[in-house]
Amino acid sequence: MIIQDKEFGEVIVRKNSLMRGGVRFTVSTSGRLAMSVPTYTSEFLAKRFLNSNREAIRTKLPIRNPDEQRARDYQKKILIKKAKEYLPYRLEYYAKLYGYSYEKCRLTHAGTRWGSCSSNRTISLNIGLMKVPEVLRDYVILHELAHLNHMDHSKDFWAEVSLHDKNYKIHEKKLKMFSPGL
Repeated sequence: MIIQDKEFGEVIVRKNSLMRGGVRFTVSTSGRLAMSVPTYTSEFLAKRFLNSNREAIRTKLPIRNPDEQRARDYQKKILIKKAKEYLPYRLEYYAKLYGYSYEKCRLTHAGTRWGSCSSNRTISLNIGLMKVPEVLRDYVILHELAHLNHMDHSKDFWAEVSLHDKNYKIHEKKLKMFSPGL
């Protein structure tokens, strides 16, 4: 449930069956105020909890300005659209070009990772890749594809990355100048 609040903007209300009568306030990854409430809590009661804890929320939690939240949401929406149109196809291109086989491609919005490769052969790519130059996107994709054969960062792994990207060390350094989060 989402509550619209004049001071805090959109407040995310999560109903939790494990909570027994308490309310917990946190800041979500998007910078919004989030509150966890017991399952039976009505919207009226959630608003009442919000109002009665307003002062404590203001002083203890780093909540973003609602206008900043909307701008960030809009930017994220655009990145998701661009990422869906580009990253799966680029991954497929390199997989076919170099003979890799993966199960599926997932798009994520992790705050600290550009990509990952799971043991079940799922490659996850961060939508934030759409903010970096194409050569760095390609490096991340090739890096994750190499993990299909080497699930570590061993010498063999880096040797495989270098087969497809001779400048991978430069690309890795340049990538550190960017942040995957918004």
